[in-house]
Amino acid sequence: MLHIYKTTEAGLEKLETMVNGAWVNAVDPTPEEIEKLMNWGVEADYINYSLDQDEMARMERDDDYTFILLRIPIHQPESDIPYSTVPLGIMILGNVIVTICRYDSDIFKVLANGKYRLLKTGKRYRLALYIFLETAARYLNLLREINRATEAVEDQLQKSTRNREVLELLKYQKCLTYFATALRSNEVMMERVQKTQLFNYYEEDQDLLEDVLTENQQAIQMTSIATEILSGMMDAFASIISNNLNGVMKALAALTIILNMPAIVASFYGMNVVLPGESHPFAFLNVLGIAFGLTAIATYIFYKRDWF
Repeated sequence: MLHIYKTTEAGLEKLETMVNGAWVNAVDPTPEEIEKLMNWGVEADYINYSLDQDEMARMERDDDYTFILLRIPIHQPESDIPYSTVPLGIMILGNVIVTICRYDSDIFKVLANGKYRLLKTGKRYRLALYIFLETAARYLNLLREINRATEAVEDQLQKSTRNREVLELLKYQKCLTYFATALRSNEVMMERVQKTQLFNYYEEDQDLLEDVLTENQQAIQMTSIATEILSGMMDAFASIISNNLNGVMKALAALTIILNMPAIVASFYGMNVVLPGESHPFAFLNVLGIAFGLTAIATYIFYKRDWF
């Protein structure tokens, strides 16, 4: 779908037709919408790059256009990997800026809802910087969500004997790996943008780019710390699960031995041979006493050894 926005005196307004100074946001465009974009001057290759899941962040510049590919984070709770990254293409073409992405992101919603007062679609490079800044902020928010999710799994793991929780942590570790790769490629692209002095027309843009680089670096550091903590946590809890399972096996072994004590005594006195005390009037009670006595002794020994 295509959404066309333009900043007016009333704020950011949604339009039906293309005008100068507009922002065109294409989300998972249909073939007809792709044809529209091509008619507006966006090359087919750049559209395909923006929709290709495996493209890495980069920048290409010509006299007529500037193309920036950025990897943004997405949250898909129904997926096997709930947090991942996808490419977002930013094409600055004449007086128009076009963003192309396969998925609808909260980044677009935040920008369209007027979070940034100074956002003006006519200032195309500043809008691109706000996209960079909101992308870094989105990474930080999702990293906090991952940290909360891993803490919840950690509480379940302490008494677990199953692999399900460890597999859940492995899933989040994959998410962090995707984040780390995307953030590093974004950083390389942004540093190249800074070297080309693409955003040096206004002093505010230079400051904004510095803020973007700082936020991106913070996200990289948070991802690195979270990855190291999660890796150590997985190793520790793999040992905890093994120890918990050993405890269960010890308890079952002790219970088996205790329950076998009366059976052993009964098997001896169930033999069809002459046995000591068989003619005693309380022979049955004596057998019961021996069985329960051995059971009590075994229970005491295992209790002192902390097998229960």
